[in-house]
Amino acid sequence: MKRASSYYVDSVSSHGGYVYYYSTDLAERWGEGKATTDQIWVQVPGTPAVGRAFVEAYLATTDSVYLDAATKAAEALIYGQLESGTWTNAVDFDPKGERVGQYRNGKGKGKNFSTLDDGISQNALLFLMKLDEASGQKNKDLGRAIQTGLDALLAAQFPNGAFPQGWDGPISGGGDSIPASYPDYDWRTEGRIKEYWDQYTLNDNVAGTVAAVLMEAERIYKEARYREALTKLGDFLLLAQMPEPQRGWAQQYDAKMRPIWARAFEPPAVASDETQEVLDTLMTIATHLREARFLKPIPEALAFLKKSLLPEGRLARYYELQSNKPLYMSREGKQYSLTYDDSDLPDHYGWKIDSRIAALEARYQGIMNRTPTAAEPKPDEAEVAAIIGALDDRGRWLSTYEGGLIVGQPNWKPGFVHLSSAVFSDNLTRLSRYVRDR
Repeated sequence: MKRASSYYVDSVSSHGGYVYYYSTDLAERWGEGKATTDQIWVQVPGTPAVGRAFVEAYLATTDSVYLDAATKAAEALIYGQLESGTWTNAVDFDPKGERVGQYRNGKGKGKNFSTLDDGISQNALLFLMKLDEASGQKNKDLGRAIQTGLDALLAAQFPNGAFPQGWDGPISGGGDSIPASYPDYDWRTEGRIKEYWDQYTLNDNVAGTVAAVLMEAERIYKEARYREALTKLGDFLLLAQMPEPQRGWAQQYDAKMRPIWARAFEPPAVASDETQEVLDTLMTIATHLREARFLKPIPEALAFLKKSLLPEGRLARYYELQSNKPLYMSREGKQYSLTYDDSDLPDHYGWKIDSRIAALEARYQGIMNRTPTAAEPKPDEAEVAAIIGALDDRGRWLSTYEGGLIVGQPNWKPGFVHLSSAVFSDNLTRLSRYVRDR
């Protein structure tokens, strides 16, 4: 653990933070696209993921080496905290860099858009809170950054409990607490909202990751406002369930609670991935708050998912409103067109997803039967031996790209050998848990 961590801190980190991938000679680095040595990534598997792995290592060993490494990662994130309260996907330490933001420290004059997309701000806060707890809440700069971020998150919640994808100033407006409905216009050609990120958003598990932040904040800081915000979020999820014949959820809604377009390839539709994520989140909220009403939508939603399964047992990402036909996109140049044909899909997006119906149903039945939740599997001797055996003589876990879609979508050829922050974080965390549990 120390050998791998020393290499990652001393040789890989930049300004205390991390990106997704590195060439083996460290001459090239990638987040969402190529990164400079002055850029770190906030989106997982960047800095928050690596930082949390260091916290896990510290909790397992009490070795200050890991606490120092986690603190450096936290300081890098605090540098890049925006005036709007949380974070965007990257931090640029070059005041004239192309990814520089409008930072609270006054060292940047760029964009000021705090985002919940891809769990960016949520994972930053979860890491910082874990570190704050592990270090005894003694670091005042860390505490101030966390409270600023949590204040901004709560301020971004709409009156009906929903959250936007992001914000650059105070949230205003928002419709009444009304249930979801189907558009009363031709959604294929009408109703597009340019700034869709200001609307009620469930895309990329916004609800689940925000719920995780609120629960951790309540546990660590003992303030009722986080529980109240979690309850409001749960209330929104109840409202956002679509009526018959599709008892699932959409990716985003307008103020009248109708599914709307986001990006050109994200149509108004009932979305299977978000539906599965919402079901998980509702069960988490119901369990945490001990309120059974948040479980009521689950049977109908599971039945909807079952009837929507594709012949191969997977789910289409999108189902057409009301007809429930699997809905896809074709692409010519930069133009997208709706289609029912899945034979030639753009390769930059997940148009089909794995079904988690069985696992969701099992979790639901466990809650209803009050069956204790299964403990997280502990790493065994063979797994630990394999992780240690994969570490090279320089303290590196090397990865080989085998093709296919991965986070950040780097333009590599199969066979490219590289360093992965996801692999480092996962391996260090597994070793830490093995040490902790012995």
